[in-house]
Amino acid sequence: MSNIWSNWSGYVSAEPKLIASPTDAGELGDLVRTAPGPVRVVGAGHSFTPLVKSEGTILSLEKLEGLVSHDAEKHQARVRAGTRLGPLMHILQGIGQGLPNMGDIDRQAIGGALGTATHGSGPTLGAYHTQLETVQIVDGLGKLRDFKRAGDQETIHAIGVALGAFGVMTEVTLNNIATYRLRRRKWVLPITDMLRDFETMMAAHRSAEFYYIPFSGYAQFIASDFSTTATTTRPTEDDEGGLRTLRRLRTGLAWLPSLRRRLIRDAVAKVPAEDYVQDWLNVYASDRQTKFNEMEYHLPFEEGPKALAEIIELTEKRFPEVYFPMEVRSVAPDQFWLSPFYNRQTCSIAIHHDAASDPLPFMRAAEPIFRRYGGRPHWGKLHSLKAADLKKLYPRWDDAMAVRRDIDPQNRFISPYLAGLFGIER
Repeated sequence: MSNIWSNWSGYVSAEPKLIASPTDAGELGDLVRTAPGPVRVVGAGHSFTPLVKSEGTILSLEKLEGLVSHDAEKHQARVRAGTRLGPLMHILQGIGQGLPNMGDIDRQAIGGALGTATHGSGPTLGAYHTQLETVQIVDGLGKLRDFKRAGDQETIHAIGVALGAFGVMTEVTLNNIATYRLRRRKWVLPITDMLRDFETMMAAHRSAEFYYIPFSGYAQFIASDFSTTATTTRPTEDDEGGLRTLRRLRTGLAWLPSLRRRLIRDAVAKVPAEDYVQDWLNVYASDRQTKFNEMEYHLPFEEGPKALAEIIELTEKRFPEVYFPMEVRSVAPDQFWLSPFYNRQTCSIAIHHDAASDPLPFMRAAEPIFRRYGGRPHWGKLHSLKAADLKKLYPRWDDAMAVRRDIDPQNRFISPYLAGLFGIER
């Protein structure tokens, strides 16, 4: 019987010759050396691009998980790369530490989140890879290699965002902060006000983001700031119920778009505000059950409102089947060579489409808008760029490729998809 693998949304699938779950770095090294190639690695399968797809071998990190060690004074924790973010939050809370920031999904493995530049939101807050203090990998020859920020900073900047092509991460040390509480507030405002006051509102909070609900004319703004007050009850989450309502309105009123728009606008305008205080691990993540496919581009911060306005216009004129909210965040600049946030303050805009529908017509239409504003694609989310395009977006592209060749001289980690991304002839 063939091995079958698919990602979370079901959009990407593969039938490799071998799927293996090594239990330690030694077994992992043996597999990298001897398993049918190309060898690709999977964390939780939360990427929408074919990063993991292989006809050779897929290595799961599910058994390489948990805390290795920690430093209470420095707020550092060394963890195995297969550790899921959900359990990681509780591990860190138990040792008095917290991740400085998070996205809204906690199902990813930390290795995958690092390798694809996964991020939260906040003008002074970097993506997960900016927390790296040490990185341990198995290289393309099956050899275990360790790198530390002190002495190997250039290499860590090269391999911190690696797409599973600069070796297989086995353990990482994260620079965290002391455990903390957040005051989380949500409220609805007209999208015209949000776009007008974009820079002011996004900069006014430690972490801020917003969602635009297509055809509503309204955005839901979410602000999070440190708090030292007592915890209060987090309101019951009903995002899934809201999605079901939006889907029903789309389907049932396809014949009468004006009524659909009015009902969505009225419903969103009446969404009650939220204001609560909780420990950090009870704030960031939401329960995402409805499966979707996603495109996200990272733009120069100041270009965000203009690009979003065009994406909204495109969606509401040409793609009435789209009902998923659009997510807008900010990310601090960093120095990692293949980071979409390299050397620039960033506005990230994510668009989504129900996994039951073909996402490509919508996303192919949106992508030229993102590109026109200088966008860099999220490595784990749908895009069409290849090496020639990417090289223009990353000033240290050639340096990163040189490090990759040193780590994987036999191209053991290079699938056809990766070959296209990196410009490698196979």
